[in-house]
Amino acid sequence: MVPLEEFEAARPQLTAIAFRLLDSVDDAEDAVQSTWIRARAVDADTLRNTAAWLTTVLTRVCLDQLRARQRRREEPLFADLIPDEALAADEQYLRRENISRALMVVLARLTPSQRVAYVLHDLFDVPFLEVAGHLGTSRDSAKKHASRARERIAHCAPTSASPPATSVDSTVVDAFLAAAAGGDIGRVLALLADDCVRVVDEALVPPGAPTVVSGASAVAEETGRFADRIRASAPMRLAGERVHVIAPGGHPLAVVAVTTWDGRVARIDIARASTHPAWARRSATT
Repeated sequence: MVPLEEFEAARPQLTAIAFRLLDSVDDAEDAVQSTWIRARAVDADTLRNTAAWLTTVLTRVCLDQLRARQRRREEPLFADLIPDEALAADEQYLRRENISRALMVVLARLTPSQRVAYVLHDLFDVPFLEVAGHLGTSRDSAKKHASRARERIAHCAPTSASPPATSVDSTVVDAFLAAAAGGDIGRVLALLADDCVRVVDEALVPPGAPTVVSGASAVAEETGRFADRIRASAPMRLAGERVHVIAPGGHPLAVVAVTTWDGRVARIDIARASTHPAWARRSATT
């Protein structure tokens, strides 16, 4: 049996790895608990490196879950399909550990093997030889999985794809969203065109709330009501378009596309993430 104190010392890192692999604090804690059950059944005297062994067991538990999700076509975990308590727990963990919500969104778009290789090697410095053992493949193959993951992550970075379209001034967009997230309505108004229009999917607003709002004052007022969602957004590129993805707890909820004109915001389109074309084409090669 692995001594309890050794397991507890490893628990924070095991949880950190599992969260990045599974997107969920609850699932991560379940995976860590499964690892502990197996750790209680092993002869600790046969282990040369307890921490490495625990990481191996945890990774295999997570990999099995990822592959099961892939077979059921359940990824990514969209925020509007997750219970409020679970979403709040994921958001709390993400903020406490200062985890990039954009990275969590992209990780969900990787194949299980790509995700494991990238998370273990690039985020937790696990040597590729060990990663290969976790994946049941060769070292070179593990390196290829990580390389493909990096390419997909870089492709989604807001500065890595083609330049923004002429209808989008990223400086104005970023300034507008920063002001909105901070509740600076005066700055928000200053950045909105007088005839600005905001269009939102009806599933993202309370019943009876308008889906189309026109005029700077009305748009600013509506924007102020959703400052918490804006604070949970991150800039990304999806389907070649620079957007902001609202992702509480790292789970995609909505995609915000902002059009600018003459240095001010002219139009704001907010769509459910699950309906965005980027997720319709999210399958990755192994």
